[in-house]
Amino acid sequence: MINNTYLSFFKTLCNETRLSIVLLLKKKSMDVTQLVNGLNLEQSRISHNLKCLEKNGFVNVEKKGKHRVYSLNKDTIEPIFKNIKKHTQKYNIKVCVEEK
Repeated sequence: MINNTYLSFFKTLCNETRLSIVLLLKKKSMDVTQLVNGLNLEQSRISHNLKCLEKNGFVNVEKKGKHRVYSLNKDTIEPIFKNIKKHTQKYNIKVCVEEK
């Protein structure tokens, strides 16, 4: 039986748009417009995926005037990405995803 907590966590990250958002937010906090420009995607697509990331605790949001600024959850998600980097370097993991 698959643990639903793990399944939910990895399903959140296996979406290419959400993963791209998370990786961009690793660099710095951004509002939706900055994310749209950085990823060259539609605003509605970014907003929809941010809602999922926020709901699942991957990102934090802070209101600054009329803007909502998103940042990576530094408490729990950032350490996970550091461990992923450590793991992939230790085991010399290469990209094995088919190109579309």
